[in-house]
This record gives sequence, structure tokens and C-alpha cells, in this order.
Amino acid sequence: MARPVSDPSPLSADATPGFCNPPKGVIFDLDGTLFDSLLDIANAANAALRDCGFEPHDVSAYRVFVGDGVHVLFERALASRPHQPGDIADCAAAFARNYAQTWNCETRIYAGIPGLLAGLQAARIPVAVLSNKPDQFVRQCVAHYFADVPFAVVAGQKSDVPRKPDPAGALAIAKELGLAPSEVAFVGDSSVDVLTACNAGMWAIGCSWGFRPAAELWAHGARHVVDQPAQLAQLWRLAPGA
Repeated sequence: MARPVSDPSPLSADATPGFCNPPKGVIFDLDGTLFDSLLDIANAANAALRDCGFEPHDVSAYRVFVGDGVHVLFERALASRPHQPGDIADCAAAFARNYAQTWNCETRIYAGIPGLLAGLQAARIPVAVLSNKPDQFVRQCVAHYFADVPFAVVAGQKSDVPRKPDPAGALAIAKELGLAPSEVAFVGDSSVDVLTACNAGMWAIGCSWGFRPAAELWAHGARHVVDQPAQLAQLWRLAPGA
């Protein structure tokens, strides 16, 4: 049963069965978690649909389409429309061309994220990024928007690593950080991220400021759902304003 969205339980650094206290490392999702990229993704995807002869979708539809990689995005975008088997790959290729030109037009870092990342850095808590966005775009975005953040690992979707919610990518990051999975918090805005955390044995934290509703995060096993980055800082008792 989904945990009520109105659940008032605050985040706490008290002992939590099955998890370290507090987490010694953090893996963040990217889109919908660290920054709001929905409009740039939607614009590039709609341009790709037009390029391939399909009608565009409302921007709001992409809140549901995103999260599982580009090919799944277009599987969802074309699900209700007649199309040929090769159209999804064609749209994905067109998206890559379009997004390469427009990836930083409207994307903005969420309020409170810079302070949170600075607080984690000051506390010497290693941070990483794991996204289902293609790896080259993840690295490009992180280098541009978070140039001053010393992420220990930055990883997007690669052909040789199963995409989230498969835990392989998250477990590889934990190993690179030198931490057990139970010592790592995984923070994201969708069921994909929550399931990734659960599958990896990590501390599953959902953020409600992203693309998906809090109810989805609770329903898929989030241990905590936070409404603003400052709540995350409470896990590590970071300095006020972090």
C-alpha cells in the first residue's frame, strides 16, 4: 500500500534498520532531481517526432515519458499512434541530434541544490550521479551546470551497463566509492530511482520536487520522500542553509 503523501514523519539521522546511520555516500539521479530539464527534453523530443512525421505531445506528457532512457521515451510517445518498428530508433537518433543543440536552453538547477551539494562536500560525503540519460549528455550537463562540484562518479546510460532500475550501475558506483550498498543513499524523483535503490540495497529517498508525484515514490518503496533539498541536509546534520 502506498504511504500517504501527507505522512508527517521528518527525516532523521537516528538509526534506521537495514541502513547505515547516516549514509556515507550519495548517488543522485539527474533530470528532475538536481535540475529541471523537462522543457529542453520535451522540445528536443517534439522536434524529433516532427522530423519523423509524428505530431508532438504537450510538455506535461513528458513527465511520464522520461526516466527509462530515450528509447523507452519514444516507445511511450508513440504507443497510441500507428508506427513502424524502426520509427522508435529513428526518433531516438533525431532526439540525439536535436538535444545536442538545445540541451542547455531552458534547463535550470533546482533551488537549494547548490547549497546541499556544498554542504555534502564540506562534510566530506562523496556524491555521484547515475542517470538513464545517454552518458555523453549526462557528462556534458554535469560539467556545465555543476562545474564546481567534485562528483566522484558521473554515469549515464551505456550499452554495456543495464539501465535503472537494474542495480548494476548503482552497485558499481558504490564499489568505486569504497562503500557497502547499505552505506549509500540513492536520491531520485521517480519510481525508477526508488526501485534502483531498493534493488541495490541502498537507502531509497524520493524527492517530490521533480517530474513524478510523491504518491508514486511512496508506492514503490521510498524510505523517505522529501519536499526540498534542505530536508536532505538533515540526514547528515549539515550546517543551516546547506
